Amino acid sequence: MNTKTAPSDVHEAIRRRAEEIYMRNGRITGRDKENWARAEREIRQEIAAAKTARRTAIVVRMNGVEYVGEYTPESSDGYIPGEFGPGAAVPVRIEGNKMFVRRPNGKELETRIVRKTG
Repeated sequence: MNTKTAPSDVHEAIRRRAEEIYMRNGRITGRDKENWARAEREIRQEIAAAKTARRTAIVVRMNGVEYVGEYTPESSDGYIPGEFGPGAAVPVRIEGNKMFVRRPNGKELETRIVRKTG
């Protein structure tokens, strides 16, 4: 869910989720308020989680092209920014929109290329 969601979009998302809950639970009537409250909790939790999700990036220059690879700390397998010094030679492989950076410990940091310049 978009973190900059308009109130009308939030209301519509809650309405759709309440309908999903109603259908998933066997279309039992008389639980409108309960379904709505559950849907509202779920949607608001998703919005809050999206707002707090932190993404970070690594910048690599290869053959005159600068790649910016974005990753989440949760998926980084313990990568800590600064493992590579500025200008350090870094083994990199690119597959489609993914950039894999070989870390000093031998593990790879998988990133999604969000910008390519040069």
